[in-house]
Amino acid sequence: MSVQIQSYHASSFPSDFNTENYCVVLMKDSGVFSVDQINYAYEGCTVLFLTPYQKLKLASETDEKIEILFFHGDYYCIEYHKEEVACNGLLFNNIYLNPAIALTQESYEYILGIFTRIQREFSENHLFSESIIKTYIQLILAICSKQKSGIPDEHHSSGRPSHKNAAEFQKLLELHFKSEKELSFYSGLLHITNSTLSKTVKKEFDKTPSQLINERTTLEAKKLLHLTYRSVKEIASELGFHDEFYFSRYFKKSVGCSPKMYREKVGISVVAKMSM
Repeated sequence: MSVQIQSYHASSFPSDFNTENYCVVLMKDSGVFSVDQINYAYEGCTVLFLTPYQKLKLASETDEKIEILFFHGDYYCIEYHKEEVACNGLLFNNIYLNPAIALTQESYEYILGIFTRIQREFSENHLFSESIIKTYIQLILAICSKQKSGIPDEHHSSGRPSHKNAAEFQKLLELHFKSEKELSFYSGLLHITNSTLSKTVKKEFDKTPSQLINERTTLEAKKLLHLTYRSVKEIASELGFHDEFYFSRYFKKSVGCSPKMYREKVGISVVAKMSM
């Protein structure tokens, strides 16, 4: 299915949750979720955003109901609609931000109501249902983008770190991640020890520099596989891997599937097709 809504209870949530779809996850109460083995605590009403093949695990203190909206990139392309909703790089595809947002009870109920409307449109399958469902998805993403970009006094809303060394590391990583994947390269440019850089970055982003280097490389690989027609060999070379097969092993270890399978399941975006 291109669009689907599923309900789970925390006690029966899949331990190996992984999908080729984008996901909008509605949760309540409190607990801890992990995305790609990074833990985040949540409390109250929460909405979480996942990109294809991100691994989600959940440890909840209650057995609350979890509602998930799945949509495939071929059905609704966040890159194609980026001007309207500004969610790509804010809600999705940003390794420096918490992938979740705390919601008010009112906002939670409103988004849950949109989920119900999407489900109704999908089941009724009217002539204009596809356009209506896409509009509902866009509305959810626009509402959440507006809220996340407006979070006051929180550097994570803009992605700007408060610590100078963390900010410099982020800038350097964006410049050099394709060619430099060793921690010592970045600590050397900053004239600090590996240990100092690790502690600073961990405190700022709740991730180690090595995790961020790996995530940034993997994110770029996913983008190139989804948004271009470049071969796996070409993508490997662009990302600094001289051996295509080593790149494939690296990608599979991070994502859980090979680059070839990722492209087959996630598809090649309409954006790539338009640029041909």
